[in-house]
Amino acid sequence: MTILLTGGAGFIGSNLAKQLLEEGHQVICLDNLDSYYAPDIKWKNVQQTLSIPAYHFHQGDIRDSDLVDTLFQTYAFDAVIHLAARAGVRPSVQDPALYYDVNVNGTLTLLQAMQRFGVTKMVFASSSSVYGDSPQVPFTETDSADRPLSPYAASKRAAELLCHTFHNLYSFDIFCLRFFTVYGPLQRPEMAISQFTESILNGQAINVFGDGSTARDYTYVDDIVSGIIQSLKNLKGYEVLNIGGADPISLANLIRVIEQAVGQTALINRLPMQPGDVQQTYADIRKATQLIDYHPSVRVEDGIQRFVDWFRSRQDADLVMK
Repeated sequence: MTILLTGGAGFIGSNLAKQLLEEGHQVICLDNLDSYYAPDIKWKNVQQTLSIPAYHFHQGDIRDSDLVDTLFQTYAFDAVIHLAARAGVRPSVQDPALYYDVNVNGTLTLLQAMQRFGVTKMVFASSSSVYGDSPQVPFTETDSADRPLSPYAASKRAAELLCHTFHNLYSFDIFCLRFFTVYGPLQRPEMAISQFTESILNGQAINVFGDGSTARDYTYVDDIVSGIIQSLKNLKGYEVLNIGGADPISLANLIRVIEQAVGQTALINRLPMQPGDVQQTYADIRKATQLIDYHPSVRVEDGIQRFVDWFRSRQDADLVMK
């Protein structure tokens, strides 16, 4: 298959690109290398696959309809895997207009291009944040998702609805995958596990928002990649699927796991809960198991150890380069 992969230079996208290439697909990556975190990190991700003939990288914005049309004219896409988005729950509170523009209007630009050029298949990266602070756990796809707590969450839910509209109007096959807190090698540096690992290794205090009782359903990136590829193989109709680890862990216990993997004790700076944060996330993955044969296999304890090992190897490589 020839696949347009948006956001392919990022954390999930670069891991996914490598797996798609190994499976024999042609991958056309579109990423604007924005400054939400250091663009050179994303460029390093791209360089891992840039020499592979079946991989083509284009720097640009999903909101640029002329560029998107050019890509659709140049390549005969079989499907779109749409990961590109402005990320981050807390920052979205400060700049909601940007999040809506990128995440909703960018998605609309892609869907319209698909309609114009006769491409009818998309896997869309949504988020567990659409569930808001639901007291009912685990979260199931039939739960109400109409009370998001952040502009980021609202933008993801709005994009899901756009996807359904184009399924209804043009018979697109679209799966909206609600990812649950992804972690692993190449993870974005501002995410909690990255920040905690770096700070503990350097003997610096970590900022802990709340009393440590908040819980997240952390999902190792290899399991997320598996869920995306399984969705691509089973893509038919319109579906919303939870792609999570189905094994939530409290923030306090997560810190203990990282301490054990690092071999050092964390210094903790306690702060109030942040606007937009939810108390817990927990994926009911029965639908994904039945529909796409999704089976997460990496326990958080093992995944954290893998991440810490990778983080240390990256630090060692950086020291060699200096």
